[in-house]
Amino acid sequence: MPDNLTEIITENFEDGEDFCCELPHPDHSDPADLAQTETLTVEQAQRMSEFFGFLADTNRLRILSKLAAKEMCVGDLAIALEMNESAVSHQLRTLRTIRLVSFRKQGRHVFYRLQDHHVLNFYQAIIEHLDETLT
Repeated sequence: MPDNLTEIITENFEDGEDFCCELPHPDHSDPADLAQTETLTVEQAQRMSEFFGFLADTNRLRILSKLAAKEMCVGDLAIALEMNESAVSHQLRTLRTIRLVSFRKQGRHVFYRLQDHHVLNFYQAIIEHLDETLT
């Protein structure tokens, strides 16, 4: 498997194949059709970029993997992930900030879970995508 994105993109094109295309395409008789597709605004793209930046952390992703299976408290997460409780709490604060996890208190314990079904679906879709074999 290729080591980086450039290798993945490059191996999908034959040597000398042009990355550009000729316009207009025969199936796009009206150039206005291309302009009508929804494009992220700059603000939306910036917010999305920041969101994905928060996910670019191994420990946060490992925490999400545990919470995708079940609700857990900080201590149990720390043991399961072989991290100290302070580090887990720090990562959970970040995940709460971007609304990926929520919590409930039960006595002295705080239990964390994925925020909602959207987060679980998002997590599962990424895992499935990464596990697909390239054809």
